[in-house]
Amino acid sequence: MGGWGMKGVDTIARIRREYFVRGRSIKEIVREQHVSRNTVRKVLRSGATEFTYEREVQPRPKLGRWQADLDRLLTGNGAKPARERLTLIRLFEELRGLGYDGGYDAVRRYARVWKRERSASTADAYVPLSFAPGKPTSSTGATRSS
Repeated sequence: MGGWGMKGVDTIARIRREYFVRGRSIKEIVREQHVSRNTVRKVLRSGATEFTYEREVQPRPKLGRWQADLDRLLTGNGAKPARERLTLIRLFEELRGLGYDGGYDAVRRYARVWKRERSASTADAYVPLSFAPGKPTSSTGATRSS
């Protein structure tokens, strides 16, 4: 029930139901739902149905100097055929060989953003919605007979 991450709509609904409908105290709700007192208070005081947290800027203090090298490794890796591409762990090990002393998670997060930026620029394509006469429009190629 509790656990890491944001609280879902179902947990928030359970907390409100226990407090407002069944008349349970905050202490009882905390014990049964396995959430903190602060979370219960936050749910009861606000009218929000979902709580999320998204970090706006991810700091990269150790990766900053090595960003150009990582860009070069990612670009070179992306140009290779699929069978010859290195995994992120291997790229991280190569970066460590160059002297990088940061963690793998920073490299993984940077690579995910890097890939998303590159794929977004190549995803623009024009697909015509008209077909030549006599061509079936379905993907199976089946035609209807009368």
